[in-house]
Amino acid sequence: MKPTDPDRQVHPSDQPANTLAPPPLHVRHVLGLRPKFVLFFSLILIVVCSTLSGYYVEARREAMTGNLLQLGRILLTSVVHNEHFHYAGIVAEDRRTLQQFIDGLVTVQEVVYVVITRSDGIVLAQHTKGSRQSSADLVRSLDKPLYPQPQIVKQLFQSTNTTPLVTDFPLSTKIGSVFGLDEIVYDFALPVQRTAKGSASLPPFSLQLDEGSADASSTQPALISAVVQIGLTDAHLKQDLAVMIRDILIFTSLIIGAGALGTHLLTLRITKPLRSLAAVAQQVAEGLSPMPLTPSTRDEVGQLTGMFNLMTSSLQERNVAISANMATIKHQVDQLTTLHQVSAAIAQTLDLNQILRTVLQLLIANLGFTRMFVTLRHRERDTAYVAHIIGVAPDIAEAARRLVVPVRSDGGLQADLLILGRPLLVPSLEAVADRVQSPMLELARRAGVTSFVAVPLQSQNQTLGYLAGDRGSQPCTDEDLHMLSTIAGQVAAAIDNANAYSHLEELTQHLELRIAERTQEVTAANERLQEHDRQRSLFLSVASHELRTPMTVIRSFADNMRDGIAGPVSEQQMTYLIRIGHNLSRLTRIINQLLDWSHLESKNEMLCLAPVCLETTALLVIDSLRAVAAEKAITLEVRHADGLPAVQGDSDKLEQILWNLIGNAIKFTPPDGRVTVDLQMTPDGFVQTSVADTGCGIDPGHLESVFKEFSKVPSANHAAQGAQLGLFITKSLVTMHKGTIWVESMPGTGTKFYFTMPICSQVDRLKAEG
Repeated sequence: MKPTDPDRQVHPSDQPANTLAPPPLHVRHVLGLRPKFVLFFSLILIVVCSTLSGYYVEARREAMTGNLLQLGRILLTSVVHNEHFHYAGIVAEDRRTLQQFIDGLVTVQEVVYVVITRSDGIVLAQHTKGSRQSSADLVRSLDKPLYPQPQIVKQLFQSTNTTPLVTDFPLSTKIGSVFGLDEIVYDFALPVQRTAKGSASLPPFSLQLDEGSADASSTQPALISAVVQIGLTDAHLKQDLAVMIRDILIFTSLIIGAGALGTHLLTLRITKPLRSLAAVAQQVAEGLSPMPLTPSTRDEVGQLTGMFNLMTSSLQERNVAISANMATIKHQVDQLTTLHQVSAAIAQTLDLNQILRTVLQLLIANLGFTRMFVTLRHRERDTAYVAHIIGVAPDIAEAARRLVVPVRSDGGLQADLLILGRPLLVPSLEAVADRVQSPMLELARRAGVTSFVAVPLQSQNQTLGYLAGDRGSQPCTDEDLHMLSTIAGQVAAAIDNANAYSHLEELTQHLELRIAERTQEVTAANERLQEHDRQRSLFLSVASHELRTPMTVIRSFADNMRDGIAGPVSEQQMTYLIRIGHNLSRLTRIINQLLDWSHLESKNEMLCLAPVCLETTALLVIDSLRAVAAEKAITLEVRHADGLPAVQGDSDKLEQILWNLIGNAIKFTPPDGRVTVDLQMTPDGFVQTSVADTGCGIDPGHLESVFKEFSKVPSANHAAQGAQLGLFITKSLVTMHKGTIWVESMPGTGTKFYFTMPICSQVDRLKAEG
C-alpha cells in the first residue's frame, strides 16, 4: 500500500465550501501497536521457555541426585558385605587391608571422606579430601579436614539397621545460600555385623558362604563390629547443573530474540499501513481532502484500505451535503424564530396598532424584506385602507395612510386578494400594472417596488385584509410567499382578536353604564325595602304594645265581672264573659307570634347554647299546659328512654318549641283525647322528640305547607286556627339548633310531629360540617 504524505499541502479548492473544520486532534503519546505486539509475544516466549527450562533443570537435578545416592549405597554395601574386608580388616584390624579399601573408595570423584569406627568408638581408619577452598572451584584443602558428626555412629551402635543410613548436611557459603548452590555432603553409614553361636566361637577367619548357614545364623543375635561411613558431595553435580543452566539461558535468549525480531517484522507490515490510514483520517478530521491510498496487499489490511477510500469519498460527499443542509436549516431556523417571535408579540397585546407595528418590524429584521404594509377591509363601507406601513419615506407613508380604495370585483390584484382570497407572487410590477389601481400603482412606483408578494389575511371564513412586502432590487420567491402565508394566519387571528376585544371593550363600557344605573335603582329599592321593614317592625312593636294595654284592662274587667265583683252575673252573661276571655287569649297568642316572626325575619334572634335536659323541659311544659288540657279532659303523657343525654340548645327556645307543638296538639284534639310526648335516642347522635295527638289530622296534600308562614291549612276545628305562624317559628328555631322537623298525619287518625336536637358531643362535628 502506498501511503500518502501527511505533510502534503492540500489546495483550498479541494476543501468543500462552507465546511466547518473541526479542531485539530491532539494525539497523546501512548505505546504504539508495534511495541505492544513485540512485548506481548516476547512475554509469551519468556514464560514458555522459562517454564520448560525450569522443568527440565529440576528433572535433571532430581535424576542426578538420585544417581549420586544410588552410587553411595552401592559403594557402602559392596565394602560392608565384602568378607575379606570383614574379617581381615575389621575382625583382624589389619591396617593395610583397611587402607587398601579406603584408597579404592576415595578414587571415586564424589567421595570426600571414608571413616571406619570400631564398636567401642575407636576409629580404625579414616581418610578425607578436606573442604573446598572456595565456592568458585572444586579444589579441596586438607587444612580444613571434613569428617562426619559422631552422633551418627552412636545412633547406629544402638540400632540393628541393615540398610545404609543416609544423612545430608549442607556446607553453606554466603553466595551459595543466596542462590541455593550450597554444597551438600551425603553421609552413608552402615554397621558391620557378625553373628554369635552359643558358647562356641567362630574361627577368626572362617567364612559363611552357604545360604543355609546364613539363614541359621540370622536366628542368632547380631553383633556390630564396626561402622563404615562414606561421604559423597554434590559439588560436581551442581557444577554440571550450572553449566547446563548457562547453556539453557543462552539458548532461551536466542529463541526470545528471534521471536521478538519476527514479531517486529510482522507487526511492521501491519502497523505501517495503519499509520498511513491514521494520517489520512487526521486530514479528514481537519476538513482536508486527502488523496486515496493504494493497497499494497490483498489481505485484510488491503481490504481495509479499499473500504477506507470508499468511506473517505463518502464523507466528502456527505460533508458537501451537510454544508448545504446547514445553510437550509439556518434559514429555516431564522424563519421559525421569526414565527415564534411573531406569535409571542401577538400574544402579549390586543392593541391592533402595536400588533401590526411589531409584526412588520420582525419580518423586515429577520426575513430580509425591505418594505411591508398591511391593508385592512372595512366591511360596512366595502373599502380597503392601509392600516400600517414600514420601510418607506414619511411622505409616502402619510399618503398611503390617507388612501382609501373601494373593493370591487374588477379582475384586479386587490380583488384577487380581498374577494377571492388568493395569495400573489408578482415577479415584475410593470407586467401587472394594468391590474393595479392607479393610486396604489403610483405609490408603489414612488417607493421603488419592482417585485412583491401579497397574502390575504383570513379568519373564520372572512378576509380581513392582506399582508404585502418586497425585497427592494431583489425579486421575491416562492419561499417568501410560503413564509408570509404561514405568518398570515396568525396575524389574521390576532387582528380578529383585537377587533373582538375592541368590540368587547365597547360592550363592556356600555354594560358598566347600564350596571351602574341598575345598581343605583337596586340600591334605592333596597333602601326603600329596608325602610319598609323597619317601619313594619316598628309598627308591630308599637301595635303589640298598644294592644296589650287595653287587652289587659279588658281581661281584668271581664275577670272581675265573671267573679261577681260588679254584681250578680246571669248564665248568659257568664257565657259571654267566657267567650271574651277565650278570644282575648287567642288575640294574645297572635300578637306574640307576630312579634316572634318579626324577630326571626330581622335576623336578630340569638341562641344562648348550653347543655339542656329535654326530658325536664318537656315535663315543665306539660305541667304548664295541664290545666288547659283538663278543660277538655285531654290526657297528657310523656314517654322517654332511660339515660337520655343532654342536648346543646337554648333552654327558652326549646321550651317555646315544645309549647307550640304540645299547645297545637291540645287545641286540635277533641275532648277526652290524648297527647303523647315521646323522647328517644337516634343512632346518629340526636335526641328525637315526637308530639302525637288524636285530633282530626291533616290532609296529605297540605303537609308540605304546614311549616310555611301565613299558610292556610284547612282544619275541622276552625276556632283553633290563629295567625298560622306557630309552626313556621317552630321550624326556624329547630333549624337554628342544627336539627330537623317533620310531620306525619292522616285525616281522622291524628297528627304526629317529630324534631331532633344534637347531643353535646355532636355540636363540634356539626360546626365543622357547616
